[in-house]
Amino acid sequence: MPDSEDRTSNRGMPHRRRPRYKGTHPKSFAERYKERDAQAYPEMQEHVRAQGRTPAGTHVPIMVKEVLQCLNPQPRDIVADATIGYGGHAAAFLEAVGPAGRLVGFDVDAEELERTGRRLAELGNVSLHRSNFAGIGNVLAAEGIDGYDVIFADLGVSSMQLDDPARGFSYKHDAPLDMRMDSRLARTAADVLATIDRADLEKTLIDLADEEDAAAVAATIVRLRSEHPIARTLELVDAILAAKRMTADDWRRIKGQDSSTIHPAARTFQALRILINDELGALRQLLRSAPWCLRPGGRIGIITFHSGEDRIVKQAFREGLRDGTYAEAPDEVIRPTPAEVRANPRSRPAKLRWARKGFAAPRSTSSCRTQ
Repeated sequence: MPDSEDRTSNRGMPHRRRPRYKGTHPKSFAERYKERDAQAYPEMQEHVRAQGRTPAGTHVPIMVKEVLQCLNPQPRDIVADATIGYGGHAAAFLEAVGPAGRLVGFDVDAEELERTGRRLAELGNVSLHRSNFAGIGNVLAAEGIDGYDVIFADLGVSSMQLDDPARGFSYKHDAPLDMRMDSRLARTAADVLATIDRADLEKTLIDLADEEDAAAVAATIVRLRSEHPIARTLELVDAILAAKRMTADDWRRIKGQDSSTIHPAARTFQALRILINDELGALRQLLRSAPWCLRPGGRIGIITFHSGEDRIVKQAFREGLRDGTYAEAPDEVIRPTPAEVRANPRSRPAKLRWARKGFAAPRSTSSCRTQ
């Protein structure tokens, strides 16, 4: 393929061609520039989605139809999107609430928050705050509002963060073992792995990721870190494979036989990410403050991705239903349809739960699909 070279533009200014990737298909995050620029290459977005993949640097919102059916945003409503991310759900909320409505968005990732703000600016009345979802109540006075009609949180890690090797979230790329969603946090995943007690690490793997081989993984990490720091993502992957008595070739063979099998390192990476970012602590705070931030009749919906998160949400909604805080909180969990899972495999583990605050006549939610 042609190399990078200088040319003269129509305006007489030197123009440097974009460096081309080796081979016939882009592999690295940097090489997949067409996927990352939807405005310039819309056909590439469609092509990648048709293959059942998420375009690099973007995020496909999960269960948008179901979220709208259950939370039922109406014209003039005020919506809090507590995990605004790429803005997929936010765009749908803005369309529903119309020009008289309003969306208040939250995210700790400053870089993505700025990009999302630019994308949403033309869609409606939007204000954004660099804060995790525990802080939805802290901005009410500053926003000049007495509460929200809808509160929504999608607890999954953003595809933009997973895809960017520099963020250290992915077991597929070699990168510094970081995993901080908020760059203001002091400790990286490498810092935690260097100091965490073996028993605490084992418990973390069980509680936050349901890791079947938690004891072996924790013991192997503690043993290997005494020989050298585990500071990069693929170093951690190697440690996990060793703990499971597997090689990279073994994994490739298993993956070839069943493409739906999750990577041996997936659960450990998930547990570390949740621990580093105190995601469960923030979730508990969100659930405590949400009833006081919701207007009468307001709705809250949360998408979770593992059993620990789901248990916390389910218990909070049940307790709220018992004590009268919520007038409605179905026990049934809502999952992506088979068609959505085929189109977006990352949606497979998602679960949606929702509740409605009392002291107001319920809006119709009869179209909410549960299973």
